[in-house]
Amino acid sequence: QVQLVESGGGLVQAGGSLRLSCAASGLTFSTYGFAWFRQAPGKEREFVAVISWSGGITYYADSVKGRFTISRDNAKSAVYLQMNSLKPEDTAVYYCAARKYGASYREMYDSWGQGTQVTVSS
Repeated sequence: QVQLVESGGGLVQAGGSLRLSCAASGLTFSTYGFAWFRQAPGKEREFVAVISWSGGITYYADSVKGRFTISRDNAKSAVYLQMNSLKPEDTAVYYCAARKYGASYREMYDSWGQGTQVTVSS
């Protein structure tokens, strides 16, 4: 049973930074691609960033490109999202998602975490 547990969310002022973590278990970590999605109140869930199972390919939504960085640590079975220069419009629940040999901006992932709230005040 694949389990994904996000952490690191919180309240931050505009211009600040946060690092989200996604701890994965129940899987062969190095064979999974991971992505971050987010959902703001009253809006549909949207893609944020993805990293391939090899870690060699990353891809970002235009809205976060240059500000957010996705990374993975196979030794710790963890995926991270470093978020810099945060804006109020980044406020959302952030979800980690995983799929074996998968890496896409589409919502084609088999496993999802419960989400972590990020709130950016102006």
